Amino acid sequence: MKYKKLFFPIGGGDELEERLYGAFLIAKHFKVSLEVLKCGLKTNMSIYKALSIPKDIMQKIDEVVDTKLDDENHQMQELFEKIAADVNIKVSQKALENEANTFLNIKEGLRSSLVEQESKFCDLVIAAAPPSGVTTATFETAVLKSGKCVLMFPRVMRNFKTDSIIIGWNNSPEASRAVTSSIDILQQAQRVHIVSSEEYTDDLEKMNRLREYLLHHGIDASYEIVKTTRIPGQALLNSALDGNFDLIVAGSYGHKGLKELMFGGATRYLLENSTLPVFMSH
Repeated sequence: MKYKKLFFPIGGGDELEERLYGAFLIAKHFKVSLEVLKCGLKTNMSIYKALSIPKDIMQKIDEVVDTKLDDENHQMQELFEKIAADVNIKVSQKALENEANTFLNIKEGLRSSLVEQESKFCDLVIAAAPPSGVTTATFETAVLKSGKCVLMFPRVMRNFKTDSIIIGWNNSPEASRAVTSSIDILQQAQRVHIVSSEEYTDDLEKMNRLREYLLHHGIDASYEIVKTTRIPGQALLNSALDGNFDLIVAGSYGHKGLKELMFGGATRYLLENSTLPVFMSH
């Protein structure tokens, strides 16, 4: 499909400016509308009740929490507009014709619940790689509960392009869905390469069928069978880095969260080591 709207939930932590910068680069590359969601939670009444806090103390705590959240939201808005100007992307809630735009949506509530709900109204979710490869609630919710494919990008990314794309193929429904969902991106690439292993491709007919399918969409892809290593995900990433690819397309196993990805192994290696964006479907 041709993407028109991207969704980027952003939490707290380090590299806030860098993550916004990377998200804006992606929106600008595809010339689409980008919604950035920032969530915050004010008073938690259940805690008050459990601790039997007096009403006057509760009010003072509320005032402090409200002020802090308002300050955070104001700072976020200022940073958002600053980075948008740096990347030269327009801030507008109205989609623009053949031009990227972005807008900030600030909502109050539980982050995981809001991300799950709001992410359903987009074509593609983009998510910054979690710090140290350890999945966060925001990241896992965006990937597993949005019902959308996800484009994960490095927390610090100063350039985004899709000239060369590598597909990690394991003959699974998730990999199949990832390929089909990324057709529009694959069509823009100058080079598309498929890698698989003997474990998942017991005969070359499957690879030829995949190549034929891509040719129906005008995508002439090459392929190779690579040897896996003892570290899950390493073979795919090595092939991507050695071949100077810009983007990885692969399927993740939703029933085990983000614990497993291409070549039957954990995604943690990719999350910790990949300096490339990864387009994934579960």
